[in-house]
Amino acid sequence: MESFEGQIAVITGAASGIGRATARLLAAQGATLMLADIERPALDDAVAEMTALGARTLGHVTDVSSAEQVEALAERTVSEFGGVNVIMNNAGVAAGGTSWEIDLPTWEWVIGVDLWSVVHGIRSFVPRIIASGGGHVINTASMAGVSSMPFMGPYNVSKHAVVTLSETMYHELAMLHPEVGVTVVCPGWVKTQINRSERNRPESTAVPGATLADLDTGELDGTTLENAGSLVDDLIANGLDPDDVAALVVEAVRHGRFYVLTHPEWTPMVARRIELMLSGGNPEMSIPGLM
Repeated sequence: MESFEGQIAVITGAASGIGRATARLLAAQGATLMLADIERPALDDAVAEMTALGARTLGHVTDVSSAEQVEALAERTVSEFGGVNVIMNNAGVAAGGTSWEIDLPTWEWVIGVDLWSVVHGIRSFVPRIIASGGGHVINTASMAGVSSMPFMGPYNVSKHAVVTLSETMYHELAMLHPEVGVTVVCPGWVKTQINRSERNRPESTAVPGATLADLDTGELDGTTLENAGSLVDDLIANGLDPDDVAALVVEAVRHGRFYVLTHPEWTPMVARRIELMLSGGNPEMSIPGLM
């Protein structure tokens, strides 16, 4: 996709972070936008910002874990704009704890937002992108999708699944509908509010999940798990700016590039994981920024 001028783009999780930064960049490049988020006030503010930039923009409050709500988002997009060319399945949440102690509502919440939302997004939007003549699918995964950091079981599971789903779909579309491209984004630490995900947790999953700060099970390389939560907060606060991630995403779409790994300094960790896998070694623990 060489130009976004006149293209119709849908972004979930668009009210903040990477989603909003990408919307801002696409607005400046002439795209028409449908922004989706579960936070109405922040979504309204994002719509106002993109409109002020000159982009035709609408907002649609959406719980992306719901197939029905994602389908309604797709239907409204086509009804309002006449088609759709880009879907960015970007909404995400995080919660932590030991894998055997995290309560089921937390598993369901994280997997619902981080994985099922992508499934719903591709089912509702890919056929419409094909019908509109082609375009691009952008799925936001994480470096947690190519590594396995401890105490992030539901998040890791979801993000690994998003990576392999994206790879699978890349091959399928290349065979059947090459007019539709795919990009998977694997950010490291980025200045977002994902460490404040609980603010959007539905009451139906309101049983609080453990966080890193809640754990008291020892010490990792001088970092106690009791203070790991605050360290993660600091890593996010000092992370990559979402605008920089958005620029990488847009550049990848322009050039038809599939993988976007935002932190090249993390690639040795990924390479080491594959090396151990192929050699029959056991996993090694590495938490960038912590140990």
